[in-house]
Amino acid sequence: MTTYTARPVGPTALKQLRDTDDADRACAPYTDEEGGAPLRCCLRLSEAGEHIALVSYTPLRRWAAETWARPGAYDEQGPVFIHAQGCEGPAGAVDGYPFARPGALRTVRRYNAEGKITGGRLLEIPDGTTAGFDAAFAEALADPEVVLVHVRAVEYGCFHFEVRRA
Repeated sequence: MTTYTARPVGPTALKQLRDTDDADRACAPYTDEEGGAPLRCCLRLSEAGEHIALVSYTPLRRWAAETWARPGAYDEQGPVFIHAQGCEGPAGAVDGYPFARPGALRTVRRYNAEGKITGGRLLEIPDGTTAGFDAAFAEALADPEVVLVHVRAVEYGCFHFEVRRA
């Protein structure tokens, strides 16, 4: 069981991304022939034959719009896979942290209430994936300035999920 809650891309953002993504490109759905794409709408891997889309997403910008933060140059944009049509989000509690493969490299970035990066770390996911992420999030949130943590893949810069201070 995870200590922190991995948050998927929210329903309002998904509705917008299925029309036009955050790089102002029209959504281009396709059938995933092989499966295995990390879906940020429901925090699971796609199955072969599902209708999905790869879109550009700026999670910090969307969070800032909710909180009136001003992230400035820290407003990172990156690719994410989503279901091309509506999705109910995660089916119940996510078992462990999503997309956690032992040996994979992730960045764990910390943001303050203004949306500025206050630090981060490289995480090579250990065999105990849940414990590895729990330790990284506990370290990040031990800093009282940190209100938001983003997890991204090192290889492609993809946003994976976020954790917010309770």
